[in-house]
Amino acid sequence: MAGPVEIRGGIDLPATREQIELHTDDGLTLVGELATPANRPAVATLVTLHPLPTHGGFMDSHILRKAAGRLPALADLAVLRFNTRGTSSPRGTSGGSFGHGDAERADVAAAMAFVTERGLPDPWLVGWSFGTELAIKYGLDHPIHGAILLSPPLHRATDAELAAWADDERELVVLVPEHDDYLRPEEARTRFASVPNARLINVDGAKHLWVGESQTRRVLNEIVAAVNPAAGPLPETWAGEL
Repeated sequence: MAGPVEIRGGIDLPATREQIELHTDDGLTLVGELATPANRPAVATLVTLHPLPTHGGFMDSHILRKAAGRLPALADLAVLRFNTRGTSSPRGTSGGSFGHGDAERADVAAAMAFVTERGLPDPWLVGWSFGTELAIKYGLDHPIHGAILLSPPLHRATDAELAAWADDERELVVLVPEHDDYLRPEEARTRFASVPNARLINVDGAKHLWVGESQTRRVLNEIVAAVNPAAGPLPETWAGEL
């Protein structure tokens, strides 16, 4: 290469990328991808949970796709993405049909079983919108280090399911956009009051979909700050191969 390039948009940095299948205990096959650092072991694992599939969410929703494209190289993180039941993407279509956040308990369990089978280190759940509901509802069922919630709407997770995190040592990091369509910072403070150990991060100027490179960088930096702080802040240019 002639020189450093700006890291933005759809740039994929070096990683080992593997198309995978997950198998649920109710007999479904879910399609996904595992991205790991190219020449060294991962220090932690992000198990990502995408936005609402009935409104266009899937494993390639842009923040999750960019996490997989950048964080194995920049932060030594493994990134697992998959389509929940009935969800389609260029990778393929997962079996079954949308379960309104209930049947997806088995999808989260299948992803975590894969993490265990592969011996992937120090797993964190990273949910976005609908994916935050799955993380809140089912994350405590599994040996995760913590959960990172991006734009939580708190439509499906009950108050009791949220409050259960208060009695657990695992971390809950919550990114709340200033101009979110569903839950804004003031209401988030009230809704998350039952979890006093949750770390709420109000992001000025942001919206639910985190559109724009500055918002992408903010989200990815906050993820790295929680999971592997030694790797932050993330560089904005890359001088190696793409």
